[in-house]
Amino acid sequence: MSKHVYDAVVVGARCAGAPTAMLLARRGYRVLVVDRATFPSDTVSTHLVHPPGLAALDSWGLLPQVIASGCPAIDTYSFDFGHFTIEGSPAGNGFRAAYAPRRTVLDKILIDAAAESGAEVREGFTVENLVIEGDTVTGIRGHSAGGRSVTEYARVVVGADGINSLVAKAVGAVRYAEKPKLQCSYYSYWTGLPMEGRFETYVRPDRAFAAWPTNDDRTVVICGLPIRDFEANRADIEAGYLATMALVPSFAERAGSAARVERLVGMAVPNFFRQPYGPGWALVGDAGYLKDFITAQGIQDAFRDAELCARALDETFTGSRTFDAAMHDYQESRDTQVMPMYEFTAELAALDPPPPELQQLLGAVSQSRPAMDAFARVAAGVTSPADFFSDEGVDRIMGAAMLSG
Repeated sequence: MSKHVYDAVVVGARCAGAPTAMLLARRGYRVLVVDRATFPSDTVSTHLVHPPGLAALDSWGLLPQVIASGCPAIDTYSFDFGHFTIEGSPAGNGFRAAYAPRRTVLDKILIDAAAESGAEVREGFTVENLVIEGDTVTGIRGHSAGGRSVTEYARVVVGADGINSLVAKAVGAVRYAEKPKLQCSYYSYWTGLPMEGRFETYVRPDRAFAAWPTNDDRTVVICGLPIRDFEANRADIEAGYLATMALVPSFAERAGSAARVERLVGMAVPNFFRQPYGPGWALVGDAGYLKDFITAQGIQDAFRDAELCARALDETFTGSRTFDAAMHDYQESRDTQVMPMYEFTAELAALDPPPPELQQLLGAVSQSRPAMDAFARVAAGVTSPADFFSDEGVDRIMGAAMLSG
């Protein structure tokens, strides 16, 4: 009896898995995508999609659905450091604004697109373990809710199952460039707190918080503290959350006339890369690369991984390149693109006071409209921090500030 073989089985059907399945299915491959969740459903997420992520959604034909969901455009990024504020446009990749659709909205659009592209979707399906023959992954074993265990075989199993990836653990995917958890944040949703198309961040000693609009006229407010303060804060999380907002009286006053309408959700994540491929397996999204959420890059990172991985697998399936060669380029491209943002994010997530030279630079940025827009584009992942903070970039900013002064 021949095995029931898919070209790919994708474990996890959210922002990395559903697009990977969709892109492979659109190329004509036989794809199964499974997720223990059913959709629509929520998940812990900052759910901010910067312009590079919008460019991916647009190229897939899915951006109109996101916009039609009613989440407002965010065309201004503001960073209040207390003594000065940097306020600019995140415009890039052909888009003037960002959007922050709830994951109940975005993930449903993505998984429906995978199904419409021809992928087989199984929601409410729990993967128990991988099928490994020799040193090669050849499939998965799992069950639907209340169902018997089944085995499905594939040429490759793609782990898109997040930070605690079963696929990564089963194959022993090596971690590298690791950093510990740096901060802990708590967030919730408010009504009566209009943002007028703004993403606002407030940075104060040992604390930071941010707010931006989403679906249903709600605003997400997330407050962060250094991981060293986590234990002292956990006795009364809500008091700590409100105390952080109170550090900026003008914002606290705005929130005072608003209402929190959902529970507080907390998160703290480590920072790492994982080797994203091996015999018969690959990793995308948070399963393969994770960094602190303070720069909200996770969704567009997942989209980029989906495109890079699907392209590499296509080259493998067509025989134009070996699996190892194609996937090596996938890993190298991913790491090269994200490493500067990885380091920049870690510096921000520590919530330490900026060293004097950085304070001077940021102060200079606040005096120049082009420099403020450039900083906003860094925060949006449009421009690499390596370019912005290069010697040439710094000289340009400081020179402009001297002229304006």
